[in-house]
Amino acid sequence: MCIRDRIKIVKMPFSFLNTVTTWFLKKRMHQIELFKKYPLEVQNEVLINLLKNAENTEFGKKYNFNSIKDYSSFSNNIPLTDYENFLKYIERSIKGESNIFWSSAIKWYAQSSGTTNSVSKFIPVSKESLEECHYKAGKDVLCLYVNNNKDSNLFSGKSLRLGGSKKLYENNNNYFGDLSAILIDNLPLWAEMLSAPNNEISLMDKWDEKIKAIINSTLNENITSLAGVPSWMLILLNKILEERNETTIKDIWENLEVYFHGGVNFDPYINQFKSVLGDGVRFYETYNASEGFFAIQDRNDHNDMLLMLDYGIYFEFETLDNKLKPKIINLSKVKLDTNYALIISTNAGLWRYKIGDTIKFTSLDPFRIKITGRTKSFINAFGEELIIENAENALNKTLLKHKSTIVEYTVAPSFISKKDSGCHQWLIEFEKKPSDISKFCEDLDKYLQELNSDYKSKRFKNITMKRLEIIVAKEKLFFEWLKFKNKLGGQNKIPRLCNDRMIIDELIKLN
Repeated sequence: MCIRDRIKIVKMPFSFLNTVTTWFLKKRMHQIELFKKYPLEVQNEVLINLLKNAENTEFGKKYNFNSIKDYSSFSNNIPLTDYENFLKYIERSIKGESNIFWSSAIKWYAQSSGTTNSVSKFIPVSKESLEECHYKAGKDVLCLYVNNNKDSNLFSGKSLRLGGSKKLYENNNNYFGDLSAILIDNLPLWAEMLSAPNNEISLMDKWDEKIKAIINSTLNENITSLAGVPSWMLILLNKILEERNETTIKDIWENLEVYFHGGVNFDPYINQFKSVLGDGVRFYETYNASEGFFAIQDRNDHNDMLLMLDYGIYFEFETLDNKLKPKIINLSKVKLDTNYALIISTNAGLWRYKIGDTIKFTSLDPFRIKITGRTKSFINAFGEELIIENAENALNKTLLKHKSTIVEYTVAPSFISKKDSGCHQWLIEFEKKPSDISKFCEDLDKYLQELNSDYKSKRFKNITMKRLEIIVAKEKLFFEWLKFKNKLGGQNKIPRLCNDRMIIDELIKLN
């Protein structure tokens, strides 16, 4: 077979996919515009369909799903829940019982820790959530991007995906593992054709071997997009540059045009990615979790995300301004620039489930959001109530002022002693260190006071809290700690804010 014929064979699938994809995108954009125009109606339809589907389950009978006709009766009939409260149902489902909280059989459970130190959770994944939520969202990510970039050649090449390892194991005909492993194992043909590396490499367990295999299998591919958690993607990209002795990734993959990211706040990483990737690469944010896929960036150069309302997920929101009397509302009552804890009911049988994330709305027409943190990710050792949004914003302002970049960080309290006030200790691994750590420390503390009045009041005259401390981490400290914890790669993240010193003390010992 001549080379020309081989080229034709290679190009044909992409030409076909491009035609099919273009047709699909036009059709799907019409549906997206529809829920943007009628958001409350679409959400109400989702709720009714969820209740109808599960009315004959044990959970549905217990809470009289067949009598619920609107949001008011839904919120009055069914209690709020979280993983700990819902675990008794999940455990029975894992053991092989069916029709407990969802009508169709649950075959997959996404193993999720949330943070690196917590006990694993097993989140149910139904066939409906797989197809109508996760895979639908994967198509929509491409759809929204291409719709905004008419000159895109995204489908002329492949997407380099960086997911978790294959930890799937069978028990009672059920499968457990990273969500990414479940998704890759069940990928439709069109998605496999557009992805690199192959499934075998994508699901490798040993991180060091996996990195090498990804590099070897993708260097000669036409990579047009990247997808993965920023911290791990950055490690991979730097390894690729080292391997090829190039300055930027665009020098290797000249047709690379977009990086789809999610999982952590991207702001601390953006300057590093701009430097590593080179000019002309766009950044698109997504918001997904083991429990579902929730939002997608739908505009160039705007990092807020469109709340996706037709994925079989019904959204509620808990107000956080009054902790003694929080209110639970649906989409019809939300306000701009207000922190809410996210509550979901899903087509995998989670009901009024508190996912643990906090968000705020940046737009109400259409409904767009930004992630502001985790409900359990805060420090309140001295009454300062420092939330992750405050910490990230203050850190980003300080990094910008000092022209510095970081790899990772974590924060914990240093408790009050007989001789001294308490403070916050920041353990930071810099990629580019500031010239004056003491001034960096001073500015970070100042910005935190500007952003958080409780923090400012506790800093008054150093009575309760003195100025924060920064411990400079050695190179690859956090990587070493994750390796020690057997948490390399995938969806594992460094806990940012901790109310105890367990994690930071472990890290300091390695420093």
